[in-house]
Amino acid sequence: MNFLAAVHTDRGIRKERNQDSILLETAVTDHGQVLLSVICDGMGGLAKGEVASAVLVRAFSNWFHKEFPCLLYSGIKADAVRQSWTDLLLEQDRKICEYGRKRNITLGTTAAALLLIENVYYIINIGDSRVYYLKEGIKQMTADQTFVQREMDLGRMTFEEAKIHPKKNMLLQCVGAGGVIIPDFYAGRYEPDSVFMICSDGFRHVIQPQEFWDRLQPELMETEEKMKETAVYFTELNKSRREEDNISVVLIRAY
Repeated sequence: MNFLAAVHTDRGIRKERNQDSILLETAVTDHGQVLLSVICDGMGGLAKGEVASAVLVRAFSNWFHKEFPCLLYSGIKADAVRQSWTDLLLEQDRKICEYGRKRNITLGTTAAALLLIENVYYIINIGDSRVYYLKEGIKQMTADQTFVQREMDLGRMTFEEAKIHPKKNMLLQCVGAGGVIIPDFYAGRYEPDSVFMICSDGFRHVIQPQEFWDRLQPELMETEEKMKETAVYFTELNKSRREEDNISVVLIRAY
């Protein structure tokens, strides 16, 4: 499998800093082209969220260059990827917590990571950044680790109530803020001529899934230039609809 990809990020209309960090790595191997992409959203109201997101993205980059080759050539399996990524997240959680304690500040970050090898995907998620898959339609691959998502899952809140709830942005888990983290992990097969979208929550708050599908269908993502143009379009649409958060997205077409 080969890939086309585009990355775009914007600090948005209100925040002084962009606390999102993005990673996109590719390599040519005996298994064909492989790709790793990560979006980390530094926690909005917390001090130095951009530090937390950058630290975690750097850790994933180091993993791709140092640990991933060993996993790949020993016969990569989902359980091995899950354990390796979980160890990475727990280690960085400890480091970021210690950084905050020494400076008497609180900081944290979400993490959504996607690894593509041949026709298999691996995803790990902490927080409310998301991974979507577009083939015959658009499918959300990750579940938000948020207060309102938990309440909806338990039948105690409707989707419409969740959109206006005062705790709609409250995370149940993030890396570095000092709580227990239990990552969600997903693995499965994907098809050629499909698109993955990884985004921070600011990219999708005010845009409906059908709007994404209308412009991100695989047959429309012919070139990286077109993909970049579409990423910019949605970013500016977010801003025109008064989205106040940082806005980040990675688009990947597999072919």
